[in-house]
Amino acid sequence: MFRRSFIFNLFLVTGLMGTSKLAAEVRIGDLTNVAGVRKNQLVGMGLVTGLNGTGGKSPVTRRFAMNMLQRFGVRSDPDLRTRIENDTAQKTDNISVVTVTADLDSFSKEGTAIDVLVSTFDDAESLQGGQLILTPLFGADGQVYAVASGPISIGGFSFSGESTRVQKNHPTTGRIPNGATVELETCSELGVDGRVRFLLNSPSYETARRTANAINQVYPQSAFAIDAATIDVIIPFSLQSTVSDFVANLSNLTVTPDIPAKVVINERTGTVVIGEHVQLSRVLITHANLVVSTAETPLVAQPAPFSLGETVVVPRTEVMVEEEDNPVSVIEPTTTVGELAQALNALGVAPRDLSSIFQQLKESGALHAELELK
Repeated sequence: MFRRSFIFNLFLVTGLMGTSKLAAEVRIGDLTNVAGVRKNQLVGMGLVTGLNGTGGKSPVTRRFAMNMLQRFGVRSDPDLRTRIENDTAQKTDNISVVTVTADLDSFSKEGTAIDVLVSTFDDAESLQGGQLILTPLFGADGQVYAVASGPISIGGFSFSGESTRVQKNHPTTGRIPNGATVELETCSELGVDGRVRFLLNSPSYETARRTANAINQVYPQSAFAIDAATIDVIIPFSLQSTVSDFVANLSNLTVTPDIPAKVVINERTGTVVIGEHVQLSRVLITHANLVVSTAETPLVAQPAPFSLGETVVVPRTEVMVEEEDNPVSVIEPTTTVGELAQALNALGVAPRDLSSIFQQLKESGALHAELELK
């Protein structure tokens, strides 16, 4: 059995990173969202029937089933309801209480079909083969915006016996494609005050300024950067009757977004992402590893035949210490992310070692960027 421990000394990197020569141009529609145009989440609780012995057996399942029967006119006296709700012998493993969710777009019209997600609320084992009974879906304001029903697709299976079980994917969650019908629209009128407002997905004062400038090149003096996340656009009088075309034209304009100076490191996967504006002051670092390996090779000592001795295990441990001989080297100031990567690769720096390197650079004040560890 081998155990390795790595001790890292001070590292070596000298560099200066500037802006990239090749900057990507991105459409405004991919950088922003139009204010007021968003998804609205709907939620409801329903009953799934037709399960083959994999349904729920909890009191919640029985109580929900009794309420469902009462909604359809099957009534019972309170004493009987109490006995059924508390009687675990009542068979309910062919039904399950589920939560139903859906996303309603701003421009979904009445009668439009949308997808729904169904997941178990009780102790059901699988929704395979189940059918969702008509379920109203409510918005945050308590109104019914859609009605869902239909067969559930779980994209997997779950089979079990007395001592084993085979399962693929997650059988207690499923989807119903086009399983809900929109009953109430969520209107989002554009340009009601003669303006359209764009909201940046990643707020940045520089990106907001560039976006406003790109719009003003096509529609002069119409766009203004309100803050780091908001660009206000005045709709020209001649285009106020065709606001959709105006927004489509603006969305197709391209902008070079400003990338923040940030280093993101995921220590679990060894992934390192360095932004193009990250800068390093001139520093001197050495990078070396001290590797300590231990090996256990126990020896079994047997007593002589017909003696009174006992068999014993004699421990034997071998320890090996190896230190990499990495001389101090000098790296000329780098100007691009690629050149910095080449400098680190020349030192033999592994991706996981970069986490320690950049943390030390940040503490020393040589790293001029935000350091984010995942």
